[in-house]
Amino acid sequence: MSLLTLFINAHLVVKIVMIGLISASIWCWAIVIDKVILYTRTRKQMDHFEQVFWSGQSLEDLYRTLSNRTNFGMPALFVAAMREWKRSHEGGRAAIGSLETRIDKVMDVTIARELERLQSKLLVLATIGSASPFIGLFGTVWGIMTAFQGIAASKNTSLAVVAPGIAEALFATAIGLVAAIPAVIAYNKLSSDSSALGARLETFADEFSAILSRQIDERQAA
Repeated sequence: MSLLTLFINAHLVVKIVMIGLISASIWCWAIVIDKVILYTRTRKQMDHFEQVFWSGQSLEDLYRTLSNRTNFGMPALFVAAMREWKRSHEGGRAAIGSLETRIDKVMDVTIARELERLQSKLLVLATIGSASPFIGLFGTVWGIMTAFQGIAASKNTSLAVVAPGIAEALFATAIGLVAAIPAVIAYNKLSSDSSALGARLETFADEFSAILSRQIDERQAA
């Protein structure tokens, strides 16, 4: 009995369960590939930005370079903070009384948005990982019930009659595990990676906030 034969001979409900699990597995792998590409690109972008930022280049020059682009990650954090800094110095008098607090809030909001972008669809992986075995088990239970009904109707309990129906039913559980195991592993790995990227954003936000805080203190002293 091939896998295709098991699928073709399965009950309609079991077929629906199998198709749903296969679709969930394909969706899971699509999310995993998308996130791996996104996280790899984000890490490279962070590495490049940190290299440029700490190279001694003027903050104004770096801001002018990045302000007209669509930025993500650390560049988005930097641009948001610099934009608030420049807004506070527009006009005749600089509004620096609560500038440090405003910059911190702007960066907190930007970090929250970046984390939302990085962690989007991870809940789908968690759902697939937790639900797929139970959905597969439902298909198995249904298939075994159907197999027992066929055995009762044929009044034959030989292995040749029992085995195909049981195999078709267990195939649903196997597909459920095939969908669930990679989803759970991917969810744990991607969650860890997103947390690490978020920690880098928060670390840069603290460092950049300290730099701006020193400049605020110098301007107030002047």
